[in-house]
Amino acid sequence: MYSVDEIKEILGAFDKSKATKLNIKSADGEQLTITQKNEQVVVAAPNAAVTTTAETVVQPADARQTISPFIQHEETVQTDDGSAPVTSPMVGVFYAAPSPDKDPYVSVGTTVKKGDVLCLIEAMKLMNEVTAEKDGQITKICVENGQVVEYGQNLFMIK
Repeated sequence: MYSVDEIKEILGAFDKSKATKLNIKSADGEQLTITQKNEQVVVAAPNAAVTTTAETVVQPADARQTISPFIQHEETVQTDDGSAPVTSPMVGVFYAAPSPDKDPYVSVGTTVKKGDVLCLIEAMKLMNEVTAEKDGQITKICVENGQVVEYGQNLFMIK
């Protein structure tokens, strides 16, 4: 049976791809089918229950569940002080520094330029850099080092 973390990793990779359908069959015969239709992702795991942390969605055996609210998106508009969020481009583990013995890429008050690396997101054993989309100053770090983040979740606020 696929674990919730495995399904999240698969969904993260699927979301980044241009594929519209994915069929996976495990060695024990379990099959997982993921189909993307009109911005919605449909997950069908005939013999498994699927549970998410963002919102609980239980899928009984032989049922199909549309999981468009699989991940709760936070507001991505500017705040009253002019800060704008930097959101996670994928599901994965947030790392503030390039390695445990190194200093974080940024901290509150750090001035960044467009393209500067802000953090790493580990997804499916790959480290992905998250970069600043604009020049500004970090006003808030919204997640902790080592925390699992969801697609669209606020990571930083930049003013």
